[in-house]
Amino acid sequence: MPDTTLLKFITCKVFKMNPFNALISLLIPLLLSIALLPGAATANTTVPASVNTVAATPDNAIMLTVFLKHDQSRPLSELKTQLAKQAFHKAFPPAGVEVVSWNVTMGIGQIVVLRLPASRLVEVNLAIERTAWGVYTTEFYPTYDFRPIAQAEQIQARQADPAQ
Repeated sequence: MPDTTLLKFITCKVFKMNPFNALISLLIPLLLSIALLPGAATANTTVPASVNTVAATPDNAIMLTVFLKHDQSRPLSELKTQLAKQAFHKAFPPAGVEVVSWNVTMGIGQIVVLRLPASRLVEVNLAIERTAWGVYTTEFYPTYDFRPIAQAEQIQARQADPAQ
């Protein structure tokens, strides 16, 4: 008959561990990894100066739709004051980023469509994070201009059926 004392000891220590000690045994490796790898816990939030000079061209341009949903629990005057304090209108959109449209949609908020080089996406995101948060909740959607495609499809459909 094998000695079961060691098996009982291991079972007791592993499976019946004090919950506090179990938590500590999980947190220690996590805390060590954060302390030893500080670069992994933070993102680079600087934008290289060369990125600011890139112009949108057909081969590098993207369109981005930004929803700016204002905090409806606060008065408009308070929101405008906070936007001014955070320098929103100085920072957004960044210089050189084209505003395709900027509309107010009642019940949603402001919808801004931008055209920019893909390399400037970080800059646009940082402008929003630094100056709009607290006033707006934001949503971002990659966008493309469908109008030429729709127009071509309409022409093709009308030519195929001359009765229309």
